[in-house]
Amino acid sequence: MSDSTADFLRTTRTSYDTIAEDYGARFPPGDLHPLDRTLIRTFAELVTANGSAPVADLGSGPGHVTALLHGQGVPVFGVDLSPAMVTLARQAYPALRFHVGSMTALDLPDATLGGVLALYSTIHLPDEELRTACAEFRRTLAPGGHALLGFQSGPEPGRLHLTERFGHDIDLHYYWRTPEQVAAALTGSGLDLVATVLREPTAEETRPRGFVLARRGRGGA
Repeated sequence: MSDSTADFLRTTRTSYDTIAEDYGARFPPGDLHPLDRTLIRTFAELVTANGSAPVADLGSGPGHVTALLHGQGVPVFGVDLSPAMVTLARQAYPALRFHVGSMTALDLPDATLGGVLALYSTIHLPDEELRTACAEFRRTLAPGGHALLGFQSGPEPGRLHLTERFGHDIDLHYYWRTPEQVAAALTGSGLDLVATVLREPTAEETRPRGFVLARRGRGGA
């Protein structure tokens, strides 16, 4: 692990540990745009149609989306970089499995996942780390498995650094990317592009939301 990767992981983890309780209160269960919810349900239908391999919800936070997938009949577990977020998720959904981990180095065997969901969690990854994460998605997906990424977007890439949120000192970097950029990272890892979606922001949102759905092919290594 490079020094820059270690620094990125440490600051992101510490920041979310700091704001976990406030974040969970700000984004309660059910706080999803109807289109986001529809895309998640479509993802659930695709992965269950392909088999019974488990799905990893990466950047699972308080666990609400993990629980939504579980309610769709998906054998799902959550992974989050922040131990405080994992604790919140375990308290809210004790019947589901959550553990601490990084999407840039998944502690999972090759070709064992039916799907990968990363909803508004890849926004903290620098470009090189996004490519690393996409390679991990491809490595861990079984043939025919799908990956769905959701992220704040816009007509042009951008970057933001926040040092305060919910009244707490933090050190979080945000990276805004177009659906085309995210699709390129996924296809560059060896996944096949299935669809891209861009929706306009609601009254409470400041940026458009992008979604990219990709699939690991059944042939090849």
